[in-house]
Amino acid sequence: MSNDKKITLALFCGLLGCVCFGAGDWLMIYGDTAYSGTLSWLTTGAAQIAPWRNSLAMALAFPGIILYGIALFAIGKLIKGERKQRVYRYLTAFSLTPWLCLHLFYIMILYGFAWMSGNGYASAAIPISEAAFSHFSWLVLVSEALMLPPYIYWGWLVLRKQSVLPRQMILSNPLIFYFALKLITLLMPDSAFRLAFTNGLMSESMVLWFGSILVWLRLHRNQELRRT
Repeated sequence: MSNDKKITLALFCGLLGCVCFGAGDWLMIYGDTAYSGTLSWLTTGAAQIAPWRNSLAMALAFPGIILYGIALFAIGKLIKGERKQRVYRYLTAFSLTPWLCLHLFYIMILYGFAWMSGNGYASAAIPISEAAFSHFSWLVLVSEALMLPPYIYWGWLVLRKQSVLPRQMILSNPLIFYFALKLITLLMPDSAFRLAFTNGLMSESMVLWFGSILVWLRLHRNQELRRT
């Protein structure tokens, strides 16, 4: 099997990982967007979410992170030079754990919020959930500090022509897709769809990233076939 075909199969695994994480992002938050506290994601809809939805959202993260890893490590072969590939792999390895950490962090708060709201502790649900988030909010910053470097490094390598991808593929980066989609959400009306879509922005950005690399590989392969 050629290297391109292996990367293609790995990218399809990555897309499945996006489905797993994205489905979890939507399951844990989709609902009525009304809220009364300081955290806009502690909504009336979140208070009504059935426990199985939070359980499934967490369970999907485990195959999701494995499938992500398959794709992320495979595309490292598109980088020129063993040393640069090795740096990318190390950064990617360090970045994978925070995906699960953040997912668990938010799901545990949302589950506790929903449980208290539905079991006679509604008056305490918001202050306790907000206190838990405030106390551990440093976790979000640390996780993002570990998650972002491989994508920044990837973009730098593409820009410097240190990958087999053309320089214009600098625009194909999950961070760029994330900010573009974030701008789109600002134009959306307030709705359960907008809330869930916003919660899943990183998963949706990864879909666009993996998908764009797949398209490039297909076009690149077709160009090589025409030359032969």
